[in-house]
Amino acid sequence: MMNNSMKNSVANLPKGTVLLGKWHNQSYTVWKTLGYGATGYVYLTKGPKGFAALKISENSTSITSEVNVLRHFSKVQGFSLGPSLLDVDDWEMKGTNKTYSFYVMEYLEGESLHIFLQKRGMEWAGILILQLLTDLQTLHNEGWVFGDLKPDNLIVTSSPPKIRLLDVGGTTLNGRAIKEFTEFFDRGYWGLGSRKADSAYDLFAVAMIMIHICYPKQFQKNGQHGLEQLRGYIRKNSWLMQYEPVLVQALTGRYPSAETMKKEMLSHMSQKKSGATTSTTKAAAPNSAKKTQSVKGKGSLKHHQASVATNTPSASSKKGWMETAVLLSIVLFAYFFYLYGQMM
Repeated sequence: MMNNSMKNSVANLPKGTVLLGKWHNQSYTVWKTLGYGATGYVYLTKGPKGFAALKISENSTSITSEVNVLRHFSKVQGFSLGPSLLDVDDWEMKGTNKTYSFYVMEYLEGESLHIFLQKRGMEWAGILILQLLTDLQTLHNEGWVFGDLKPDNLIVTSSPPKIRLLDVGGTTLNGRAIKEFTEFFDRGYWGLGSRKADSAYDLFAVAMIMIHICYPKQFQKNGQHGLEQLRGYIRKNSWLMQYEPVLVQALTGRYPSAETMKKEMLSHMSQKKSGATTSTTKAAAPNSAKKTQSVKGKGSLKHHQASVATNTPSASSKKGWMETAVLLSIVLFAYFFYLYGQMM
């Protein structure tokens, strides 16, 4: 929670407020509030390079810490782990003797995870989780744990759809105590681990994000053992049931890395796709056998020829439909791997 002094100072800055950097002399005009957390407020602003997200706080130490994380992320080649850092400065509020630290970062335009899936469908959920695991593996390789991993700290950008991490305020060096957490996504709350920063802490949160996708209204812990309660929710949902082994492994901290979890996720997704193709092919076989049997049962050649002539349009239509269904399943299977390759 934020203290009262912050609520009376940098909270809810009205639209049109101009923040002039003390050192770099860059000005940023507030357009609206984007969000807030334990360490400060985030505003959509318009500056010299267009729209940008600006985070401001009374706590200069927390700002410095987050800036260091963003600078470290920027050095990781080939990956966008968080928003790009644009500026760091101080703002002297007019009419007061107070100075507030802020930093400016890339404004990521997109949709929340839930809204995106509502529009595009659950077939995208697995792909986005794979993308998230890829970014987490890169983050963990750098010695960091995201910590406060939850849907509020994720955004799905477009062209092509890509999940991105927001708000690095909870990012913690591996081995240290988690700085920020949200109970529902915290393994400590569910009695399934400590709040020591390690890769398994983030992977637990990934499993909880998957559960939260299917249960947007967060449920509270009851008197059951945490794992049993969560498994109960998993088994009530058909999408979650596809990944039950993966979810249980993540919830119990058995994955050594995000890469391992990603491979098992992909394996289950592949089994689902190939299973659908096999089912379609098997469904076609009995119909074909039935038609052949019907033709052989006719008595005279003339009757046989008439029967064939009569049945040919119907058989061709059904055969064409079945072939289309099989081909469509194969194309969808191939398209899935294409998307995976393009967006990972």
